[in-house]
Formats: sequence, structure tokens, C-alpha cells
Amino acid sequence: MTFQRARTEEQREMRRRAILDTASAMLDEMPVAAVTLNELSRRVGLAKPNVLRYFESREAVLLELLDHFLQEWLKELAGELAAGVDDDLPMAERAAAVAEILSRSLSGRVVLCDLFGAQGSVLEHNVSVEVVARYKRASLDRLTTMTALIQKYLPELGENATLFSLQTMVMAGALSAYSTPPASLQAAYRAEPELARFHLELQDSLKLALTATLLGVLPRR
Repeated sequence: MTFQRARTEEQREMRRRAILDTASAMLDEMPVAAVTLNELSRRVGLAKPNVLRYFESREAVLLELLDHFLQEWLKELAGELAAGVDDDLPMAERAAAVAEILSRSLSGRVVLCDLFGAQGSVLEHNVSVEVVARYKRASLDRLTTMTALIQKYLPELGENATLFSLQTMVMAGALSAYSTPPASLQAAYRAEPELARFHLELQDSLKLALTATLLGVLPRR
């Protein structure tokens, strides 16, 4: 793909969309750490300086994708919770259902979890104050949306629903790193099976962590 110089706002938006779509396709093939600006530029058919006209860095591209994927997930999560949580169940059973749905839903979104894991340590670096502030403002909106969803099915959480929502994203990112080991570590696990206890299945590990967190913050009768 090659582009002529963008001369209109519509053409500029097309360039931005092409860059984001290409980066998204790359994330289907490789982890966040392997996505480079050079390869992104090559695949989108723009010189690297031209890519930087639209996004100031690789991290800026990935932050925008993270927000997009998070919005998509929250829309699906609303339906999953509505279908899977009975409002009439006792509090502990509703908490177990919420933890089950969250862990299952997130474990099916490997790219989102990988981006969660890279957010604080990588993606929020090498970006300007303007870019990171814009992303954080959007993140506050997503956090508000998720908090409202959790409070709908677990009103007993009260203000703790916000902290639980944030911790869910953080735990999904942290645990995903242990569920997708690199090739060298996979080889080590095969050679010495006892080492494989460090390999965590994301859904099971996340369900345990979320259940424990909920039981810790829900009020006791």
C-alpha cells in the first residue's frame, strides 16, 4: 500500500485509520513488545517520518488501540453480565458469577490483556503530556463505565467497585504475562516439567484472583 500526501481532513483520517488497522493486525500476529515503528511503517506503506505525522510514537498508536479495544470489551461485557448474573442470587453467588464472567471474557481477549500488561511500564512512556493526558481522560470514562456495570450486579461493593474495576484490568495484564511464555521458556518447561508450575492459565488464575478480591472487599454480614 502506498499513499499520496493527505491534503484534506478526510484523507488524514484515512491515514490514521490505516495506521491503527495495520497495528491492530500486527497485534494478532505478535506480542506488544514485538511491534516496532519500522515494521508498522513498512506494512502501512508510509515512510516512518510520515507515520510520525499522525502519531508521535509507537506507544501513542498502541495507547489509542488499547482504548478502542477496551471500549469494545465493555460493550460485550454488559451483555455477558446481563445474561450470566441473576439479581436474585445471594451476594456471594453473584460475586462468584461476576468473577467467572470477567475471567472468561478477558481470557478470550489476549491482545487487550497484553496491552493492559504493557500500559504502565511501556505504553505510557515515550509519549507527550498531551497524549498521555488525553488517554487518561478516556480511561476515566472507561473506568466509570465498568464501575457502573459492576455496581449494577454487586451494589454491596459501593465505592469499592471502582477499585475492583481498576484492579481487574491490572491483574489481567499481570497474569497474562505468565500465561503466554516466550519460546525459550516453553522449551525450558518441556525440558524440565517441574518448572511449568510457573506457567499460569489466564482464565483460572484470573478467576481465583478476582474471587479472592471480591470476597475481601464485600461487606460481611
